[in-house]
Amino acid sequence: MKIVVAVKRVVDSNVKPRVRVDQTGVDMTNVKMSMNPFDEIAVEEAVRLKEAGVATEVIAVSAGVAQAQETLRTALAIGADRAILIESNEEIQPLAVARLLHAVIERENPQLVILGKQAIDDDSNQTGQMLAALTGWPQATFAAKVDLVGGAALVCREVDGGSETVSLSLPAVITTDLRLNEPRYVTLPSIMKAKKKPLQTLAPGELGVDVTPRLKTLKVVEPPRRAAGVRVPDVQTLLDKLKTEARVI
Repeated sequence: MKIVVAVKRVVDSNVKPRVRVDQTGVDMTNVKMSMNPFDEIAVEEAVRLKEAGVATEVIAVSAGVAQAQETLRTALAIGADRAILIESNEEIQPLAVARLLHAVIERENPQLVILGKQAIDDDSNQTGQMLAALTGWPQATFAAKVDLVGGAALVCREVDGGSETVSLSLPAVITTDLRLNEPRYVTLPSIMKAKKKPLQTLAPGELGVDVTPRLKTLKVVEPPRRAAGVRVPDVQTLLDKLKTEARVI
């Protein structure tokens, strides 16, 4: 079984993003970048499936600028066998990413694709679902547990009411939630070995995909500062304030 895992280069989760002065986006100057945490979980799960003898090869795929090679090297250090970078300086939006992954799938013919449920930079939570629609494959989102049994994937997924277990015939698309696993610590020997693993670079045009943005960001602003709390003398005053001042989120 061959598994494709999609990874994205994002601002490190420990960094507080800064908005540009002109409000056109996030200031990326000298900002630490890392792998999207949900994608790291996806890579870990794919590698565990390989270590269990269920999968034979894990391929990490990313779309973005040349520096995304560093993110792919991290995936290789975790245990992926090889990597593919679809290099572009364009803003690659979720539908374009799904189309690029679809093109890679047609080339590689994997039996399973694993992605993080969302990226922490835009929180779109769209790519996995769009990819499933493009491929016509069954999907399971927000996976908290994955078992591959007899040519099918049993996925316990988190839903609003608790959890549910679904059975997917392979090939399939799975997106990962936080509780699926705890990614391993990447050791120095693993990092050194990752440098020798193959990393292929492609252009979107080689895959026949147009990545021109379809959506335009009008303005990016920081969320409003949280107002200081106030003391109220009694319950009735609290209720009155909730009725007149509380905002629906």
